[in-house]
Amino acid sequence: MLEASFSDVLQTILIILLVYFAFKLLIKWFGPLILKYFLRKMGKRFEQQFRQQQGPASQKKEGKVSIDKKPKAGRKSNKNVGEYIDYEEID
Repeated sequence: MLEASFSDVLQTILIILLVYFAFKLLIKWFGPLILKYFLRKMGKRFEQQFRQQQGPASQKKEGKVSIDKKPKAGRKSNKNVGEYIDYEEID
C-alpha cells in the first residue's frame, strides 16, 4: 500500500486550487465573449425562422384582401359530467 507524504498532499491541493482559480478567471474574461457569440448566433437563427414564416404573407399584391376564418368547433363540451358530492371537513 502506498503512503502519501505531506508534501504530496499539499502539492495536490495547490494544483487543484490553481486549476480552480485559473478556470474561474478564464470564465470571467471569456464568458461574456462566448455568451455574445451564442446569443448573436441564436438571434440570426430566430430572424431566419421569422423571415421564412412571414415570407409568403408579405408577397401578397397590394389591394388584395384575404379573410382567414377560424374553423367551427367540432367538439362540444358535455354538461353532464357527473353528480356533485358535498363534503365536510372533519376536525
